[in-house]
Amino acid sequence: MSTADPYGAQAHARAQGGAVVEAMPTLPASAATDIPEGVSPDDMVWAETIAAGGYASKQIARGTRLRLTDLAGDGCVSMLLFNAERPVERLNVADTLKIQWNGYLGAGRFLLSDMGRVLMSILEDEAGAHDAFCGPSTPWSIAARYGQAGNYGPHPSSRERFGLAVGKYGLGRKDIHPCITWFKGAKVEADGAITPQVGPFAPGRSLLLRAEMDLIVVLANTPHVLDPRPDYTVTPVRAQAWRGPVAAADDAIRTGTPEGLRAFLNVEDYYAR
Repeated sequence: MSTADPYGAQAHARAQGGAVVEAMPTLPASAATDIPEGVSPDDMVWAETIAAGGYASKQIARGTRLRLTDLAGDGCVSMLLFNAERPVERLNVADTLKIQWNGYLGAGRFLLSDMGRVLMSILEDEAGAHDAFCGPSTPWSIAARYGQAGNYGPHPSSRERFGLAVGKYGLGRKDIHPCITWFKGAKVEADGAITPQVGPFAPGRSLLLRAEMDLIVVLANTPHVLDPRPDYTVTPVRAQAWRGPVAAADDAIRTGTPEGLRAFLNVEDYYAR
């Protein structure tokens, strides 16, 4: 089919209307074929597979559950979070670790904003290997290991993918803050050295998060910045989100520590206006 003239180009474009590939959003999300057990299709708000080297972003409401699944065991998802109403408030990784007295994230932990409010809670964690120390891959780290970087080549970095994603919300390079990386770990040794835990791992590991505020979620799926393998190795990750209730007054994560309770109270005060 020729695309040399407008009519041919229009016909070609419309012929692609029914095309389905693995790495694309399902629209509407209620039409997804892999809806989590016990979730009504009508409650689904996001269903997307993020390709190797790909990225995704979504605005989600307070109470939304977000499940990330490492489909083939080599996913590596770096995450940025913003207050959807006021994106000047965003994830603060240092404070997240500091007020929980722990450098390793897992079930029962939460992600804190730079204004002392809980952005997300970790409800379930089948992976057990995540990284809050190393930050995203960059054009420089990618080029040094694989010989080429760039959004439109075979080896994009998380930082470049973040730039594309945040731009869709009127944000820019200055808004790309330190991230959390899921499904790949970083262990701090006694001498201060960092040992990457990059797998590959068993396929199908998943992570379930709960949004404690209205959020912009940004994800980039590229190799870990310390992955020693010579090939650009990363596999698809599925994102699924559905509506749910906000944390209850007796929620175990909310009441687990004095520091956590204070951060949840800060959220509740914000929404009491």
